Amino acid sequence: MDLALWIAAVFLALVFGAGGAAKVVVPKEKIAAFKFAGWVEDWSAASVRIIGGLEVLAAVGLVLPPLVGIGTVFAPLAAVGIILVMVGAIAVHARRREPLNIAGNLVYLAVAAFVAWGRFGPESFMG
Repeated sequence: MDLALWIAAVFLALVFGAGGAAKVVVPKEKIAAFKFAGWVEDWSAASVRIIGGLEVLAAVGLVLPPLVGIGTVFAPLAAVGIILVMVGAIAVHARRREPLNIAGNLVYLAVAAFVAWGRFGPESFMG
């Protein structure tokens, strides 16, 4: 179970680290040009950067604290943060009637829920 949780956490860290970093450094107009990123048109450039920054923080929080053995409670909290971001993303994509984006968000939400459950529960780093 621990290995599966690590694989899920690293997967989420890679996806949200890369995606979040892109939202922080790539101009909003360039992001909007991607096929599944039309949602950025509904948000200010600052909001897109904030979302990206939260995604980067979650990515770091999923793997760094357990690797260094300090603040390990942040790993499941980061997974909860991803769940919250995905709930918001699902709401945005539902309003925009984008079922493919919703499906992707549900996958990320499920993986993050698995990590949160596992790291708060049976495979906790905290004891």
